[in-house]
Amino acid sequence: MHSKIITKVIGLLLMVYSISLVPPILISFHYQDGATNSFIGVMIGVLLAGLALWYPIRHHKQELKIRDGFIVVVLFWTVLGLVGALPFYFEPQVPLTLTDAIFESFSGLTTTGATVMSGLDTMPHAILWYRQQLQWLGGMGIIVLAVAILPMLGIGGMQLYRAETPGPVKDNKIAPRISETAKTLWYLYLGLTIACAIGYWMAGMNWFDAFGHSFSTVAIGGFSTHDASIGYFDSISVEIVAVVFMFLSGINFALHFTAFRNFTVFPYFRDPEFKAYAAFMTMGIMVVVAYLYFDEVYPTWQEAFRYGVFQTVSIASTTGFANTDFSVWPAFVPFLLIMMSFIGGSAGSTAGGIKMIRFVLLFKQGSREIRGLLHPNAIMPVKLNGKSIPEKVMTAVWGFFFVYAFTFAILMLVIMALGVDELTAFSAIAAMMNNLGPGLGDVAANYETMSDPVKWVLTFAMLLGRLEIFTLLVLFTAAFWRK
Repeated sequence: MHSKIITKVIGLLLMVYSISLVPPILISFHYQDGATNSFIGVMIGVLLAGLALWYPIRHHKQELKIRDGFIVVVLFWTVLGLVGALPFYFEPQVPLTLTDAIFESFSGLTTTGATVMSGLDTMPHAILWYRQQLQWLGGMGIIVLAVAILPMLGIGGMQLYRAETPGPVKDNKIAPRISETAKTLWYLYLGLTIACAIGYWMAGMNWFDAFGHSFSTVAIGGFSTHDASIGYFDSISVEIVAVVFMFLSGINFALHFTAFRNFTVFPYFRDPEFKAYAAFMTMGIMVVVAYLYFDEVYPTWQEAFRYGVFQTVSIASTTGFANTDFSVWPAFVPFLLIMMSFIGGSAGSTAGGIKMIRFVLLFKQGSREIRGLLHPNAIMPVKLNGKSIPEKVMTAVWGFFFVYAFTFAILMLVIMALGVDELTAFSAIAAMMNNLGPGLGDVAANYETMSDPVKWVLTFAMLLGRLEIFTLLVLFTAAFWRK
C-alpha cells in the first residue's frame, strides 16, 4: 500500500469536492435564504483540509496499484459522506443531529434517496439544491470524474475506475484511454441531465425544481424538493418526463454512447441486457396496472395505468420517486415492487440493485444446469449474444449473488435485534442495499423514527450497495492486507 499517493489523491478529491459547494452558495445568495455562511464555512474548511493533505507531497508521483484503488474509493466515499454531512449539521435551519446529517449525506451520495428530513417545502433553497446535487455527483460517481482529471496530474486512473465499477463488465472501456472513457461518460450524463431539466420545465416546473429533479432523476436517486415528491405537482406531463428519463438512466451508458455516436437505435435492440431490462419493466407494468384495476384500487383504467406505470418504473429502476403512497396498496403490489428493485437496472447505469446482466447470466446458468441433468456429459457453455461467457465470469456472478444474499440476511437480523419489526427490516435493508430509498412499514414515509444504531447499520448498507459489495468487503479480508 502506497500511503503517500493515497493521501495525495484524497487531498485532490477533497479540493475538487469543495468547488462543488459554489452552486449552493450562489443559490443561497439568489434566494437570500440565510444558508450562505454555513456553505462558505464548509467550503473553506474542506478546501484547506484537502490542501493540507495534498501540498506537502504534491511532487510525489507513483502509479496507483489495484489495492490502492480499492482503498482510495472506499476512503473517499467514506470521507466524502462524512464531509458532505457538514452543511446539514451546521445549518441552523435544518434541525438534524450528527447521525441524521451523516445518514442524509450518504443517502444522497449513494443515490439511495432515503431521507430523515421533513418539511422540505419550507427548507432553504440552498439546502434543497445541495441534496439534489449530492445525488447527481454520486450518480455517475465523483471518482469517475476524478479519473478524467488525475492523468493530467501524473496519476494513473485505471485502478480507480476498476474499483469504482466492479460489475461483470468492468473492463469494457468506451474509449481507448481511461480518461477519455470517464469524460465520455460525464458528457453523456450531463447531456441527459440537461435534456431532462428542459423536459421538466416544459411540463410546468420552474427552473429550480426542473434542474433539482433532473439531478435526482438521471442519478436514479429519488430525492425531491418537496415532501410529496413528484406527487406535489399532480401533473401527468411531469410524470411522463420522469418515467422516460428514469427508464433511460437505467440503461447501460455505453449503449447510449454507441447509439448517439452512430445515430441509430439498433445497438439497443441487439443488446441482450437491454432486451431483458425492457421486457422486465413491461411485464412488471402489466401485472401492477392489471392488479390495481381488477382489485378496484382505482376505479378507471386511466388511473390504474397512471399510478401503476409510474411507481413500477420508479421502484424497479431503484429511483424511489412517488406520485402516490404505494405502501398502502394491497400487500401484493408493494412486495412485488420491492422484489423488482433487487434486480434493478443495467450494469453501467446509475441504477442500483444486483443488475439485470447478472440475473440474465444466473438464469442462463440455471437453464444449463437443468439441461445438464438430461445430458450429463455434454459441454454446454453459457452464451450471451452468441458469445461464450468465461467460467471465471460465471463464478464471479454466483459469488456476488451469494455474498449479497448472505450480507442481506445478516444486516436484516442485526436491525431486527435492534428492535425493528420484520416487515420494516426486510424493506429497509432492501431499500439500502439496492439504493432504492422508500421502504414499507415504519420506513414507508421516511427514516426519522429509526434509532441511531439502526441508521448507522443502514448507512453501511447504502455504501455496500453503491460499491457493489465486493469493493468494500475486500478491505475486511486478511489477504488484502498481506504483502
